[in-house]
Amino acid sequence: MGNEVSAVQKIKSGILAVSFLSLTCLAAVAQGKRSPAAVAPQTAWSFAVSGDSRNCGNVVMPAIAAGAKKDQAAFYWHLGDLRAIYGPDEDYKAEPEHRGQPVSMDSYLKDAWPDFIQSQIAPFDPLPFFIGIGNHETKAPKTRQEFVTQFAKWLDSSVLRKQRLADNPKGTAPRTYYHWIQGSVDFIYVDNATTDQFEAAQMSWFQEVLRQAQANPRVQSLVVGMHEALPDSLSAKHSMNDSAKGTASGRQVYEDLLNFRRKSHKNVYVLASHSHFYMNGIYDSDYWRAHGGVLPGWIVGTAGAARYALPADAGRAKEAKQKVYGYLLGLVQPGGTIDFKFQEVTRQDVPEAVNQRFTPELVDYCFNKNTAYKEEAPGASK
Repeated sequence: MGNEVSAVQKIKSGILAVSFLSLTCLAAVAQGKRSPAAVAPQTAWSFAVSGDSRNCGNVVMPAIAAGAKKDQAAFYWHLGDLRAIYGPDEDYKAEPEHRGQPVSMDSYLKDAWPDFIQSQIAPFDPLPFFIGIGNHETKAPKTRQEFVTQFAKWLDSSVLRKQRLADNPKGTAPRTYYHWIQGSVDFIYVDNATTDQFEAAQMSWFQEVLRQAQANPRVQSLVVGMHEALPDSLSAKHSMNDSAKGTASGRQVYEDLLNFRRKSHKNVYVLASHSHFYMNGIYDSDYWRAHGGVLPGWIVGTAGAARYALPADAGRAKEAKQKVYGYLLGLVQPGGTIDFKFQEVTRQDVPEAVNQRFTPELVDYCFNKNTAYKEEAPGASK
């Protein structure tokens, strides 16, 4: 009889424990369903990524925000190049307060990043917004430190600060490179915005992050985001290959990721922008086939910048699109693998409020003419 009572008590205790855990999880979701901490690793969930939103980003990014929300993305991640900086962006000049009058460089440089916050980050609310630095954020007179100061709210968000302090209790100051763990995925942003990167301090930090991820049973996948693609991709002419330092250090990062995958048997995915088109399978190049192996890699520089022609080797990619805007949607499966799909946004996806603010004429320009290559006339010989 005593054993039967004991067994019943154990069952009741187990039911109570499960009920308490379920209520705790439900409460966490109810209090912050958009918070990274609230994502349950036992269920599939998604996130959205793209980069390069200068020129027409004030028009395109609100459409991306609407799409990311519709797709129930847990967050949006921007891979750098927020505003042109070398001169006023086309969408900036078309704003009601600037339209039809000269725009001074002094006024533009003062307004460029606050305008980005108002026009491109705000539409994502309440989605968490993670921001990366690109080469245009370091164009004179802009600097890395000014970028960190302007975007401290995002670079020092509670999620990033908690992870930074867990890694190093003395790491109180935000940086342009960071990582955070969400569900079963370690998201890592590396700063290659200038030709002197990756420098020694960042490399040391990156390798320690990989070491910790390899030892952490919670982490099943790495998603490594950056502005410029690592060297020797199918888009090598506009990547870290553009400098000797970038080539050497970028190859080291790639080799570190190959070693991580081989030793840990965990998934690795590498995302970049910088080139203003979409490509899937960018590291399936002759160089990486002969030097260790191919990592899954994407370029998604499709958030509003003047669009580029595809490179000569684009035909070797799994998928490649030019003259498109959109974002990469990552669907994280319960086992940690991630399925990626490019979500194109079209003229019809632009919110009506954006049409009214910038005029339909400017929106038409952004979708029809915002390119950085000469398009052939219809019917022209090839």
